Amino acid sequence: MGNLFSIGEILIDFIPHQKGIALKDVASFTRVPGGAPANVAAAVAKFGGTASLITKLGEDAFGAFLLEQMTEFGVRTDKIVRTKEANTGLAFVSLRENGERDFSFYRNPSADLLLKESEIDEDWFQQGDFLHFCSVDLVESPIKYAHLKAIGAVKARGGIISFDPNVRLPLWENPEDCRKTILDFVPMAHIVKISDDELEFITGTADESKAIASLFKGDVQAVVLTKGAEGADLYAGNHKYSSAGYSVEVEDTTGAGDAFTGGFLYQLLNLDTRQDNLEAVLSEHHQELLAFANASGALVTTGKGAISALPTKEQVLQLMK
Repeated sequence: MGNLFSIGEILIDFIPHQKGIALKDVASFTRVPGGAPANVAAAVAKFGGTASLITKLGEDAFGAFLLEQMTEFGVRTDKIVRTKEANTGLAFVSLRENGERDFSFYRNPSADLLLKESEIDEDWFQQGDFLHFCSVDLVESPIKYAHLKAIGAVKARGGIISFDPNVRLPLWENPEDCRKTILDFVPMAHIVKISDDELEFITGTADESKAIASLFKGDVQAVVLTKGAEGADLYAGNHKYSSAGYSVEVEDTTGAGDAFTGGFLYQLLNLDTRQDNLEAVLSEHHQELLAFANASGALVTTGKGAISALPTKEQVLQLMK
């Protein structure tokens, strides 16, 4: 079984104690670890896989807290660099009554953005490893080029690249910069996971079939379209595989997509998936892959926070019954 490497932001999510009010009116918060790449790494580790996070944290109390949390959840932290040049990133969240979120980010810059290309060692990666990344840390910064080096190194060793755009427009100078950068990186991935509410923005078309088809560029072999409680569709090898979601009582949707992705990638790693057999594995195992991922995403919404609410593998399998 290969290892998962997740590159990008890790930060503190401040989750409100009250639902259904604007962020400016929230009086108190709970501190939890967050950041999409970190969430995915934690999910893979929680399910029993080997996961490492590649990022940079501030030499501050929040950075120390996040290191402790990653270690507690089983994520390897030896690829995390510390710096005094910037503080650890923060995100304040407000929750609507249905569990959906609004964010306010504090990172100008945050420590993760300062991870340098030279701090990526190509010898970290072996055949069978996966690299997962998102778009938040693809803004113009040193870590953008660290991504490029890591992607090239994993590909050169036959590993698989997974990309979840995970659009967060407030972090970009303008929406078009975000969209263009995502489209620049899509062809570098073998698997693209995208949510239904991001598809039109990224592709520029409201026609779902045309939008999905437009993502099959470069090295892309599979596109996973997540649809929240409605489940997900997998497009691979000229086939579309659909799956239903699971009905749960939603507390907080933070990290649902990341738990889905972590479950999906964990199962692929467990099946010894590589560049040359990815399409065959997806064709043969699409049903259990999507079911496990959907259950993972559903269960994380029943608690508060992303990493803090991650289910165990046994809980996922129980929901799937």
